[in-house]
Amino acid sequence: MKNTILAFNKKKLIISMIALVFIGCWHTETYSQRQKFNFNHEWKLLVADPDGAEKFDFNDSKWDDITLPYAWNQSEAFKKDIVDLSTGIAWYRKTFKLPKDSENKKVFIEFEGVRQMGEVFVNGQFVGRSENGAMAFGYDLTPYLNQYPENNVIAVRTDNDWRYKEKLTGNSFQWNNKNFNANYGGIPKNVFLHITDNIYQTLPLYSSLGTTGTYVYASDFNISQKKAVVNIETQVKNESDHSVDVELAVEIMDLDGNKVAEFTGDKYTLARNGMRELHASDTIKILNFWSWGYGYLYNVYSSIKVNGVVVDKVKTRTGFRKIKFADGMIYLNDRVIMMKGYAQRSSNEWPSLGMSVPAWLSDYSNSLVVEGNGNIFRWMHITPWKQDIESFDRVGMIQAMPAGDAESDVTGRRWRQRTELMRDAIIYNRNNPSILFYECGNESISEAHMAEMKAIRDKYDPFGGRAIGSREMLDSKEAEYGGEMLYINKSADIPMWAMEYSRDEGLRKYWDDFTPPYHKNGTGGTYSHNVNGSKIKDASSYNHNQDSHAIEDVIRWFDYWEMRPGTGKRVSSGGANIIFSDTNTHYRGAENYRRSGEVDPMRIPKENYWAHKVIWDGWVDTDSIRAHIIGHWNYKKGIVKDITVVSTAANVELLVNGKSYGRGIQHKHFLFTFKNVAFDPGTITAIGYDVNGRKVCETKKETAGDPFALKLTTIQRPGGMLADGQDVTIIEVEVVDKKSKRCPTAMNMIHFDLKGEGEFIGGIAKGPDNYIGAKDLPVECGVNRIFIRSTKKTGTIKLIAASKGLKSASLNIETHATDTNPLSLVLPDNDLPSYMNQGPTPQSPSYKVSRTAIDIIDVHAASNNEDAPLSFDDNELTEWSNDGQLSTGIIEYELERVANINQIVVKFSGWRRLSYPISIYIDNQLVYSGNSPRSLGYVTFEFKPTKGKKVKIALTGATEDYDKFDIVEITGKIDQAGINNAPSAKGTLKILEVEFYEPLTE
Repeated sequence: MKNTILAFNKKKLIISMIALVFIGCWHTETYSQRQKFNFNHEWKLLVADPDGAEKFDFNDSKWDDITLPYAWNQSEAFKKDIVDLSTGIAWYRKTFKLPKDSENKKVFIEFEGVRQMGEVFVNGQFVGRSENGAMAFGYDLTPYLNQYPENNVIAVRTDNDWRYKEKLTGNSFQWNNKNFNANYGGIPKNVFLHITDNIYQTLPLYSSLGTTGTYVYASDFNISQKKAVVNIETQVKNESDHSVDVELAVEIMDLDGNKVAEFTGDKYTLARNGMRELHASDTIKILNFWSWGYGYLYNVYSSIKVNGVVVDKVKTRTGFRKIKFADGMIYLNDRVIMMKGYAQRSSNEWPSLGMSVPAWLSDYSNSLVVEGNGNIFRWMHITPWKQDIESFDRVGMIQAMPAGDAESDVTGRRWRQRTELMRDAIIYNRNNPSILFYECGNESISEAHMAEMKAIRDKYDPFGGRAIGSREMLDSKEAEYGGEMLYINKSADIPMWAMEYSRDEGLRKYWDDFTPPYHKNGTGGTYSHNVNGSKIKDASSYNHNQDSHAIEDVIRWFDYWEMRPGTGKRVSSGGANIIFSDTNTHYRGAENYRRSGEVDPMRIPKENYWAHKVIWDGWVDTDSIRAHIIGHWNYKKGIVKDITVVSTAANVELLVNGKSYGRGIQHKHFLFTFKNVAFDPGTITAIGYDVNGRKVCETKKETAGDPFALKLTTIQRPGGMLADGQDVTIIEVEVVDKKSKRCPTAMNMIHFDLKGEGEFIGGIAKGPDNYIGAKDLPVECGVNRIFIRSTKKTGTIKLIAASKGLKSASLNIETHATDTNPLSLVLPDNDLPSYMNQGPTPQSPSYKVSRTAIDIIDVHAASNNEDAPLSFDDNELTEWSNDGQLSTGIIEYELERVANINQIVVKFSGWRRLSYPISIYIDNQLVYSGNSPRSLGYVTFEFKPTKGKKVKIALTGATEDYDKFDIVEITGKIDQAGINNAPSAKGTLKILEVEFYEPLTE
């Protein structure tokens, strides 16, 4: 991964570079039909609020020159605590000319988002105001503009105050929140200018323009035959001075630019100032379906013809996939897929740049998730940036799209704000195939509110196949998916997947207890000053080094894997680990940012990343057997430590320089521990075997020599760095030995010297101000990364890295010409390739059935018998409980038939804290006696297969009460989930769900 993992189409690059010869003269060309311009170049910025800044002739010559996207406080990202990010008024101004032949054309501006508020002025006239800080908006600028060759000035006044309130109502926005929504102010996203004929297809900007744009979707799928019906609905508006006869024509081009279909649709006489949706559809054969890790996209061109002449042509980039939600499972292209991914902050930020990064860098970050066998991002609280949404289309990643919320349901105007944002987000993003879920809340909402959100989905995206739901909503009749934050949920109906299942933290700098700087688990958690002022007294339950963090993540995943599709009628559909990359949001450690990521803020993988790559390899069951040795192999002489190997093999053997330490002790299925392994310089090897003893995988780590030199590697845009003032290149610096092998314990300070057409941005490391912007920063675990940003001049950037006692390193980067005119024809995602490494959806099943579920036909309880059916009703919010007397803690189930039972799965009330002494009988034969394990949801009782038709569970003593997991919330409080409804009497038995299984028969 030292070079960008994205392939690049060189043919497209050559064509694009040839086109640039002509782009600089765009204003002399004949302008026809629709054009979409990159409006990011040639802006001015002032962080202040001067009088008259909106006026045409205001003198902005001393303002800063910038290229969008650009948040004016983005240099503070990771330098400051989220609560300390600078706020205030900032003005953005731009001077531009319209194209020569744009008379009698319509001109629209599209902002992908402004934070928090943006007031738009054109040539001194107020155009409009956007206040939600999350969603795209735009305006019709036609009445305000001067025609070519006169200048125009657009000015945007922004306000990113945490306390900002809606002008009309005085209500704040629930998602303008200091805990999770990093406040990168101003215009941190892209801006586009659209010029159309006066008979045109509208933009999908509902709140500001009242229009819905174009909607493309597929239906009538036949996956095996690779065909489907492709449907287009496009909203057409006539702003000419007379009625016209319009016709919709469609062309579909594949990823290689080949035309795969051409057809026509509705014809209609559209009155002056009329607006109407036109439809077209056709069956398309030999379709490549969008899939996980297979970002196959099509360009769908919808053209409006008047008298046979095309007057408007819109390109919609989309993909086609079949989605189904049934039996507690998620089907993608007729294959079950289990959610294996991350709950990520929607800012998805980077050091010193915040969220305002080039589109290729979004692809790089997001494709790392796919490379690590993740398949979903659950964006948290806020609608993600369109750039990230489109990136997920290209890399083949599923996403759950929220609108905006905090942590609770609301009413009145604040609820209306949420429904309006959801409506706008659905309309704006409904053509993006990677969105499979719409999330209505980070906590449960009322059934009435869920129904209202569902109606919005049904109105504006009735055919996209997407489920709409909310976190929790476990017993909702309206929600189409659900799942708790930290615990295991199962369902035989709508899919349940965990929204944030592992919230522990660990800094990349710390290897283990035996490697400097010797970070012991639990240390570093007493310095947190969260929004509510709380401090963490005991960090032992969540504050890790790399070794223990990786192990904990594997342990947490096992609970979901154990209840995966194929294990019964009630299953878990997986979960989202919080978070993928360390984030500039609320935290609990000595650092001022959240360190729960599987990669650090510069996307350098931690051990967690490699562990997930092993355990997540597959749609449901394991596709490829892998192994990873946690940690490094560069210790001091005499060190003896336990070695942990993560593997999906049945057994693992460990060898040190050929000496075998035997087979590891297996724990939680994926973890193999080898006790008291003595360090011996050389090679440590893990070999995986199947149940028959055959070798199925092997991995090794080697001892590096003494630090000798520095090594520099570039990660940059496919095709090279653009001289546009906004593109960046990542430089990875490593400390290596004489054989160019990374020294994993090196912590050397590196000095960088930059010359040429580039700007040093820097990276991040543990230290003063997190070394943000510093030209001297250390490597951590032998490696670090920095950013360099281009200027607008083509040329050579030379970087030299030096460190005392080490051989220095240098490299040259050539920057390439691109169109940086105020109205540029080169869009931010120009020529970015799709990630295709996973290949099309396999036609084979994604899982094997591992056991047989036995239905319950009757139940009898010693007390509260009327509630006994609640213990197997597929609703985890209902339960059976006895009356608190030990003698009545008995419940007996009658099965559908005599079964050879060997497993009973139970979810007890207070699952995390309480242990129930129980006995289990099958037809009065004792098969289990002991205390139930504490868990994050379900526990499995396994015993010798025993035939019978009646199963009795009896409480045999007082429940034991202590918290095994001690999950600490960000507020510093102990999480109470699974405890609030716990029994108060020691003689109480409470069962939420119970299931019975027998082994598969040959």
